Amino acid sequence: MFSPSKSVAVILLAIILSGCAFCAEANVNLNDPCVVNKLIGRGVNIGNALEAPKEGDWDVTLQEEYFQLIKDAGFNSIRLPVRWDSHAMEKAPYTIDPNFFARIDWAIKNALSRNLVLIVNMHNYYDFFTDPNNHKERYLAIWQQIAERYKDYPNTLLFEAINEPQGNLQSVPAWNAMLKEWLAVIRKSNPNRMVVIGSANFNGFYEIKGLDLPKDDRNIIVTFHYYLPNKFTHQGAPWAPDANKTLGMKWNGTDQEKRTIARDFKVAANWGQENGRPIYLGEFGTYYKADPNSRFQWTKAVADEAINQGFSFTYWEFCHTNFGIYDPKTKTWNKQLLEALIPPKQ
Repeated sequence: MFSPSKSVAVILLAIILSGCAFCAEANVNLNDPCVVNKLIGRGVNIGNALEAPKEGDWDVTLQEEYFQLIKDAGFNSIRLPVRWDSHAMEKAPYTIDPNFFARIDWAIKNALSRNLVLIVNMHNYYDFFTDPNNHKERYLAIWQQIAERYKDYPNTLLFEAINEPQGNLQSVPAWNAMLKEWLAVIRKSNPNRMVVIGSANFNGFYEIKGLDLPKDDRNIIVTFHYYLPNKFTHQGAPWAPDANKTLGMKWNGTDQEKRTIARDFKVAANWGQENGRPIYLGEFGTYYKADPNSRFQWTKAVADEAINQGFSFTYWEFCHTNFGIYDPKTKTWNKQLLEALIPPKQ
């Protein structure tokens, strides 16, 4: 199993911690999941980069300037989707490519040194969803390596079990059983690490009530994703069923439309309150072919309601054409969407 030399690891960690205001602030308890969830605050996914088969395959390659742009725009956090299985051996011991690990080190350093909370997940492990029994050993071994490598990092680095459980991990019982095994692996080297666990069936809010989490492990933040109504948010998206049939559909921000979001979010909020678990909205967004004003209205309504319910959030996503709020070619923000997520200071 690859691991960086002790000297390299110490130097990297020292660079991160030297710029970490969270660590220096005595009043910030990074062992409190509610505090860490508040630090996640308003964030953004850097999608289509490291969860592609290879970085750049989907037209996004991480740049150092992206981390500063996100910080300067007023965001508090970044969710970093990662396709680890494309960079690990297929047979035991399932060693992760050291060059890829170094790339993740670089991304973590760039986020944490700017006081951005970073959520690292496992994304797009499709073979695991299709055949979880035969891929479980590899899945857990990959996570063991990740956990060992970053065990000494501050709690502003979070691990997320996997993105949107689906396929043969879609059912509530199957996912509950798997998440317990994953958590046991993480806790061997990271007993106090804040971890993010989502609900079954594509992280749907309606499945949160089925989550079975260890009651004595409080260092857990629960996540869900929200793209409703799908026929609006995914209109024109080539992978969405019948997406072209809903092109031109608008979302006007009526009281009824906003009440629907509030009703849905209340399901997650109530469960979180009853179980003492902070809630994090990990993904939400609209495909670029939707009407611009409708995109603004929907995004603002979702972000506002998330904050109203006490959730943190990370919008999907930063700079890809599909859902992005930043255009790397023109180096400009979509001002409407940015203001929907980060309200202008009065």
